[in-house]
Amino acid sequence: MTEITASLVKDLRERSGAGMMECKKALAEHGGDIEAAMEGLRKSGLAKADKKASRVAAEGRIVLAQDGNTAVLVEINSETDFVAKDDNFAAFTTKVAQTAITTKAADVEALKAASMGDETVEQARALLIQKVGENVQVRRMVRVDSANTVAGYVHGGRIGVLIELKGGDAELAKGIAMHVAAMNPPYISAKDVPADFVAKEKEIELAKMSEKDKAKPAEILEKIISGKIAKIVNEVTLTGQPYALDTDKSVDQVLKAAKAEVVSMHRIAVGEGIEKVVEDYAAEVAKAMQV
Repeated sequence: MTEITASLVKDLRERSGAGMMECKKALAEHGGDIEAAMEGLRKSGLAKADKKASRVAAEGRIVLAQDGNTAVLVEINSETDFVAKDDNFAAFTTKVAQTAITTKAADVEALKAASMGDETVEQARALLIQKVGENVQVRRMVRVDSANTVAGYVHGGRIGVLIELKGGDAELAKGIAMHVAAMNPPYISAKDVPADFVAKEKEIELAKMSEKDKAKPAEILEKIISGKIAKIVNEVTLTGQPYALDTDKSVDQVLKAAKAEVVSMHRIAVGEGIEKVVEDYAAEVAKAMQV
């Protein structure tokens, strides 16, 4: 058996692109034989997978899985929209979301370690990277597990919403979820709007007023400002917005008619918060020609 030295582990890491611990484990399993260890890493899908891990993955899919009043949304990213539409990628994302339900994974790290057949989600991800040739990341997961009514909605694989309702029914919850997908309200109701947001908006509205309006009596001025702030609050709250499926009514009116209340609201969109890299291929080619 060949001694497994730091140098040997380093050599395998550089050849395979796999993680340090994976390389050490592979060498131990193959008696220090670097060629056998390399083959083992390739078979497990770990070789080269890590090399792609630093590449920005801001495309992908949002996937929904639900079992009764338990529902999850999982965002899985790829580097390009082309791969996001690939059948292998789609099958992987669907299976991962279902695994999140069946294994009751509490967060992304638990989901990555969860088994979905003969391999873990993380191992299956590494194998998928081998197939599609791009970085693939299981980025985040949202779970709602409640005794209340729960509904999910995914729009075009790019926006996902989970709604939890106290009262009402599944049809109403689905409608509210569709509204949230379309209108993206930051808050559920006026009580959820931060005080500093309101204070800032008051400051802005006051600054926009003419000197003539500012000279009005304090109680009149307060009514004017309060009316403007109420309109702004309605615009940024779910309950204050016109209902997307019936714009003659507000969401609040629809909920009250059904004697329902939104307990929680979750909305995620593919790639939000990820800084995308814009490739300048012309510059890249020009640079290569100078070498």
